[in-house]
Amino acid sequence: MAARLVRRCCWRHFGAFISTPSAVPASLLVPAGKVVMARALPQAPFTLFHTSSPSSWADGFSVKEEVEDSRNPEHKVIGELIETATSPQELFQLSELHDLNSNQASLIITQLSRLAAEKKMETGSLLRDERFQHLISITDSQISQVWNNTLVNLLKSLYSLGMDGNRREMQSVEQEVLWRLRRLTFRQLASLAEFLAIKQGKESKLLSEVIKKLELRWTELEGTRTVVALMAKVGHVSPALMDRLEDKALELAEQFNPDDIRKITLALAYQNRRCVPLLRALSYHLIQKHPELSLNVLMDLIFAYGKLNFHQPQVFQKIATDLHPHVASMTPVEVTRCIRSFALLKWLSLPLFEAIAQYALDNTKQLSVTHLCSIVLSFARLNFQPSGNEDFFNMVHKELQGQLDNLEPHLLTDLVWSLCVLQQAKAPYLQQVLAPKFHAQIQGDRSLKAQNLRLKLQHINAAAKLESPDYRGPFLPAEMLSATEAAGEKITLLQSSLREALAGVLGSQDNGRFDIRTVYGWHIDAEMVVNRENKPLPVKDFAAPHLLRSEGTKPLPPGARRVAFLRWEFPNFSNRSKDLLGRYVMARRHIQAAGFLVVDVPHYEFLDLKLERQRIAYLKDKLNKAMAKEMAS
Repeated sequence: MAARLVRRCCWRHFGAFISTPSAVPASLLVPAGKVVMARALPQAPFTLFHTSSPSSWADGFSVKEEVEDSRNPEHKVIGELIETATSPQELFQLSELHDLNSNQASLIITQLSRLAAEKKMETGSLLRDERFQHLISITDSQISQVWNNTLVNLLKSLYSLGMDGNRREMQSVEQEVLWRLRRLTFRQLASLAEFLAIKQGKESKLLSEVIKKLELRWTELEGTRTVVALMAKVGHVSPALMDRLEDKALELAEQFNPDDIRKITLALAYQNRRCVPLLRALSYHLIQKHPELSLNVLMDLIFAYGKLNFHQPQVFQKIATDLHPHVASMTPVEVTRCIRSFALLKWLSLPLFEAIAQYALDNTKQLSVTHLCSIVLSFARLNFQPSGNEDFFNMVHKELQGQLDNLEPHLLTDLVWSLCVLQQAKAPYLQQVLAPKFHAQIQGDRSLKAQNLRLKLQHINAAAKLESPDYRGPFLPAEMLSATEAAGEKITLLQSSLREALAGVLGSQDNGRFDIRTVYGWHIDAEMVVNRENKPLPVKDFAAPHLLRSEGTKPLPPGARRVAFLRWEFPNFSNRSKDLLGRYVMARRHIQAAGFLVVDVPHYEFLDLKLERQRIAYLKDKLNKAMAKEMAS
């Protein structure tokens, strides 16, 4: 390394004093069966100094040298032979019949790598070939004379061929690239970064240096292709570079085609980067400029929006409408991926979901149990009941028969819980998950995953008790019914406002109970007991079967009713709808089945009332209507 540095210093000092020697014309003699090339006359030592002058490193050789090289018929013919070669033997023959310079040797190695990749050849034999070793030695001996673009391609080719990174020649190429980083064009840096990110990953020292240069020179970034490629392949390595790329993508948003938008949104999704301005701009241009989208673009877009939890109703409607004609020709994987993304976004498109239900009926043999479970879970999340309800669930029960034992515990629990939401859970499903041996595996487990599983088992247990009169057991034991406090829950504006207004409705703290965790696994915001005249009674005096430990023992007086106030926040509803998600529909159903009069307090009604007296009057009116409806029924 020290010797090379000294040599470069010599080039810097002597290069200015050396004039370019006149070119020596070379003739090509091509007798039958053999190609012979006249050797160039030996160059004077100072000629080498000039050829490697640092001023020529900006783009390989200088413009003048490139023109001269292109005019050289011998070099031109060799270049054409390299480009048109169709086998490694043709390329090796060139190295035997011609005296090659380092640039030509590098081009041959690059072409060898391309052919090996295209024809899926075994690279070990190529690397061991003596002719390949000769090419490497030529390149290594004059590495500083290789043009920049050729040098970058040479490095990528050696990586692709699997050359040992500990070899001196390989390290020489890497070191030469490292020294020239400042002189590479932005496009060359981007190309090298994309390759290294895929081939070597974050641990590559060369990649980290390339990324530093990209971060410093990001203003040179031009063209949508480079932006898209860097975001997709390199952005995950450097958050700082990704910030710059997002800014540039926002600037170029209007120029992206649908496939560019697909790649960018996927890159953001995989990196969990929810860049709202960029996503909005891409969504706008997607709607305005691209009326027709391919199936791959539609599938990847809805997946990315779902993963980022980014809601854009116009885009969702377009994707759902465009996907509808494709459903019949989609694969089971595509169908389940599509419906899960829509369920995650809480977007219910009735025509699309009906088409998917029909797809499941028409392609039962192609659907695996896992695919079928995904469809049922998605339907349950949005509380979707197909128009052919009976046919669909008969098919589901038939396909699941004998398969429950093969399902992973969490998937089995989710499946049975979803069937409970859709009111399709039969005794065999309930018995499978409520059996002591099933829930014994999570007793004492304090992990979040185990707590979620336990909560769903409580919901299933409630469905078995309250909605399945023919079910005889087993049920969960009392120790599995204790309330699990949700960690880190913040009090919402609706929650605090409702509690303040309820104080005016109850009249006394003794007449109500707040923030109740029931044995059914559901949460009640407020509970009260009213007599025939709708007058509150002290709630703590009476037995409370919905609690694990009741404070009172008295039965309710004749005509008295329990009342549950349930608040419904914005996330409890489907996207752009006043329909509750399946989870909360089941919660309301269970609380009602447990003997409560339910008073619904949705956010879109209650928060519109700004005065305290308006909210109190609203709650009293809702209570009176609930009582009147009960009496009428």
